[in-house]
Amino acid sequence: MPASSSGLHPGALVMVDLPGPTLDRETAEYLRRWGVASVCLFGKNVQSAEQLQTLCADLREVLGEDALIALDHEGGAILRPEFWPFAPSAMGLGAADDPALTEAVNAALARQLRSVGINWNFAPVLDVNVNPANPVIGERAYGADPALVTRHGRAALAGHARAGVAACVKHFPGHGDTFQDSHLTLPRVDKSRAELDAGELAPFRELAPHAPAVMTAHIVYPALDAERPATLSPHVLTDLLRGEWGYAGVIVTDSMGMQAIDANYGRGEAGVLALRAGADLVMALGNRAAQEATLSAIRDYVEGEDVSPRLARLHALAAAFPAQADPHLDPQADAALLAGAWGRGLTGWRNPQPPPFGAQVRLVAHHTPQRETVSEAAADAETLARELGAAYDVELVAFERPEELDWDALRSGGVPVILATTFRHRQPGLIGARPDLHLALYNPYAVLDVDAPAVLSYGFRPEARAALLGWLRGKRGLPGKPPFAL
Repeated sequence: MPASSSGLHPGALVMVDLPGPTLDRETAEYLRRWGVASVCLFGKNVQSAEQLQTLCADLREVLGEDALIALDHEGGAILRPEFWPFAPSAMGLGAADDPALTEAVNAALARQLRSVGINWNFAPVLDVNVNPANPVIGERAYGADPALVTRHGRAALAGHARAGVAACVKHFPGHGDTFQDSHLTLPRVDKSRAELDAGELAPFRELAPHAPAVMTAHIVYPALDAERPATLSPHVLTDLLRGEWGYAGVIVTDSMGMQAIDANYGRGEAGVLALRAGADLVMALGNRAAQEATLSAIRDYVEGEDVSPRLARLHALAAAFPAQADPHLDPQADAALLAGAWGRGLTGWRNPQPPPFGAQVRLVAHHTPQRETVSEAAADAETLARELGAAYDVELVAFERPEELDWDALRSGGVPVILATTFRHRQPGLIGARPDLHLALYNPYAVLDVDAPAVLSYGFRPEARAALLGWLRGKRGLPGKPPFAL
């Protein structure tokens, strides 16, 4: 049997993912056999609200009363369900800079989850995004100012608490000043402890007492631990978070399948190292073999360890936020709130002016954006052209690589040129691009590369595009302020 000699099932300290949208008999037996009580859902597990509610009910029956069912439901590009109204990204809310709005939006996100029985949201992001080249955070952060991030992080936590879903602040101690993606490699942040205290650590330190859970970052911070990434560091998780700050909530690792960990440590070894460092729950995502490598190693680890404090924290989290669907909640009821929130964040830069209504315009846009790591794919060029057709006579120039664009030719003929950027990452091929108007529909830092007046929407969802169209038609303004230096 997978249980240790003490009778403890190692799955109590492990979170896994599922292969598909239903809980098949084999997977249910696997979860029971190992005593798993925590599951993280992804796009592959999501088809409809009805399907999701059934899956969560089936999971709760198997996982038991301590069931923790989690989802990355941040807003913006980090939203898996396509059937609920889309909430703006954190940076869109930072641009609006209205904590009451941020609390309301996060309560709406939590209501969406609770309507189907998901009880744990891996949000809000408390990273302070001071690096414009950051490949993985960007608009997922509220901004570049620790005070702004703290202000809106506090509101997000309050919204989740009000709506009855556990929040989880991430990515501790901070992923906002990296130029590498920990999904792909092991980043390093070379800052002094004083710099970290004033920047990355400030929102986490301030909000830790209000956070039901904290997610760790797979990043080396030499000022805190010269050798180990935070996820595996007793200096970071035990000495700093538990000891210095007195944090009493749940500590969960980020996915141990990310290359920052997987390419540098064995799966089982890494899981044990994370528990020794002070984590309560190891996120062992991936195929069954990778999950079982972690579960087997943790079974051996718990033989001589007192893990009752960890189990008590996990039990308290599940008890405070039960994984039970609320049939009285209607996520569609928040559609107007969320659509309005996107409009509140719209930001102008360099005094953008819309072309006259009904004019011919040349739209330059990426033909088919692709999904990248945690982020969903943006709207394709034909969709954007069709929607802009409500205001203009649109000539579409769809491209695959920005390097192939001839800006002299595009600007010929006296037709206003609108560039819509829908890339997750900044593109060297767009440096020096010269449209008449730039619609920054995804990475807001793209405005630093394109030589044109711009409107920033901090996201590409239908509500963001509708808000932009409203501005183009002269029916709304640009009330947002950039939450980072321009």
